[in-house]
Amino acid sequence: MSILSILEPANATVARPAGVRLTNGSIPATVGSDLLVPLADGRVTDYANFDHGASAPCLESVRAAVEAALPSYASVHRGNGYASRITTQWYERARAEVHGFVGAREDDQVIFTRQTTDALNLLARAVPADATVIVFESEHHAALLPWPAERTVRLAAPSSTNQAVTAVADALRSAPEGPRLVVITGASNVTGEIFPIAEIAAVARAHGARVCLDAAQLAPHRVVDIEELDVDWVALSGHKLYAPYGVGALIGRTDWLDAADPYLYGGGATASVNGNETVWNQGPARHEGGSPNVIGAIALAAACAAITKHREAIEQHECTLLPRLRTGLAQVPGVTTYSIFGAEADRVGTVCFTVEGISSTLVSAALAAEYGIGVRDGKFCAHPLVGHLLADSPEHGTAVRASLGLATTREHVDRLVNAVRTLATNGLSRRYEESTHGCQPADDPRDLVAPRIW
Repeated sequence: MSILSILEPANATVARPAGVRLTNGSIPATVGSDLLVPLADGRVTDYANFDHGASAPCLESVRAAVEAALPSYASVHRGNGYASRITTQWYERARAEVHGFVGAREDDQVIFTRQTTDALNLLARAVPADATVIVFESEHHAALLPWPAERTVRLAAPSSTNQAVTAVADALRSAPEGPRLVVITGASNVTGEIFPIAEIAAVARAHGARVCLDAAQLAPHRVVDIEELDVDWVALSGHKLYAPYGVGALIGRTDWLDAADPYLYGGGATASVNGNETVWNQGPARHEGGSPNVIGAIALAAACAAITKHREAIEQHECTLLPRLRTGLAQVPGVTTYSIFGAEADRVGTVCFTVEGISSTLVSAALAAEYGIGVRDGKFCAHPLVGHLLADSPEHGTAVRASLGLATTREHVDRLVNAVRTLATNGLSRRYEESTHGCQPADDPRDLVAPRIW
């Protein structure tokens, strides 16, 4: 039983249109697709999830894999007991699954991390001391901030895909001699727009530079192929890939990583310790010190396998919903949607917008309390980009982000568009006040205190 279903009043009416299906048999099923949420008017409705860009719900197949692994769950690599041997095999097979998921080269390594942020910070620790790093200010903070400031060239948010390629080429031409790394996002976490990865990689190659791809927002929606794109590293997160168990990965070339000090000093990273002399392992073990997140690795592998198997259906599902969402919001007077490259740019299922006369925080709160819709508001850990996009909208310092995925249905899209239209036309129907979680209706009748589940 879900947390919020425990809170559901016995006499509550469910605001779910007849015939609405919460899952689509052609796409992988998600845990919580039957989640019911209370509304401020006393009704209950199914949850419309437009927050996949923050954390995607767990796949049912991922939950099944984790449940299958738990009975023999044990530490890996250094145990001869049956459970340890079995768990070690699963852990290394998970590594192979992730390797194949991103089309890695034969000699590329997969290092399990906590998430994309952790993976990019790991790579930043391994970049040679004399290297120059080139990164767009439009990146998520995880890709923008880890690099040493004195050796990092920050490029302004590009106005087109062609301008993005040109800006990187210009920066590389003027960069000092020595190692160089270009950091590029796959899909913007603010607007969903896809950057010209292969074109930027080709420019980098022509100037002897390496490329790191932040694929956190791209990998759940489109194929990522290291070899085809000709990038050196890919970083991704499990919680964006329908495996919400605190795991991510850095996949790519070994030389810089094997030459760097271990990311975590401790057991597993060491080949030998003798007096004051320590010899560190090479390969993934060098940077996976301590007992690893085995269950997270299994969850990530299960998600990668499911997405690979159902890739065509997933893309079709999102290609059906996204135009409906974008067109619907664009037709609402008073709503402004935002783009880096322009309306025709290729993108994944994310829309960034504002509503005239209503702050993004209030829009988000009203959508949740009155319609059962989950979106995100703020600057999305991409403050420079949001500031750039909203530069001509002095009324707004933040925006609303609707990011769809496998838990989103056509009815959810129509509900969101209609709700935004009502807000834009009529304004707020309730008075809202600040709370510990942003805003909520004044005199909110809902009991939103989650009961302890352990």
